[in-house]
Amino acid sequence: MPDRYRGVLLLLQEHLLSLKNVNVAYVIAQNTVNTMDEIETGFDRLMQKIDELHTKEKSLTASVKENDARLLKKMSKSAVPVVNVVGLNMLKMGKQDTKGEIYDPAYYPQKMIILGKADPAGFRPDNPTKEITDQFCVLSEDGDFFELMYSFDGFLTDSFLNPIDARNAIDVYGYDVMFMLYRAMHDYLEGEEKLVGALETVLDYVFARVK
Repeated sequence: MPDRYRGVLLLLQEHLLSLKNVNVAYVIAQNTVNTMDEIETGFDRLMQKIDELHTKEKSLTASVKENDARLLKKMSKSAVPVVNVVGLNMLKMGKQDTKGEIYDPAYYPQKMIILGKADPAGFRPDNPTKEITDQFCVLSEDGDFFELMYSFDGFLTDSFLNPIDARNAIDVYGYDVMFMLYRAMHDYLEGEEKLVGALETVLDYVFARVK
């Protein structure tokens, strides 16, 4: 028993033992000690339970994060109908006038949705001499992830569509990619309420511990 309890109990025992009925006083004092022991034991068990819950929580968080890329990949395939409905044909290249407006544009044939933006990489994989001005993570109508990299030389805006996997998408663009995809599914995916609800539970858990 901790010392903070023993001092109080000793004073209580001395007071009770000074009573005329020593036997009764002893029983009362002894019962008091036993009660405090039980309280302490219960407290220790409670703290043990809390520690176990914290350990389990950390384990679950780690488990979710270890499988985050796998989850994002599955989400991307489930979101294909959404991309087909709300996706855009993104600009592939175009000329820019003095006012900054694009003319003679060309667009990618497949629809895409933008999931995130990152600081530009040092160079474009298709042409290291071209500087990247803007870089986005997109999901195509086929359920594939790409980096859409734009370059501008003062006259012509052109781009490169760099294929990446779900792991790279999270590593470069963060969990915003997962959240934006969830929001698109939440708002536009019909008939999959249970799936969207389950995703919400998982993402709430992940994002609460990423902050």
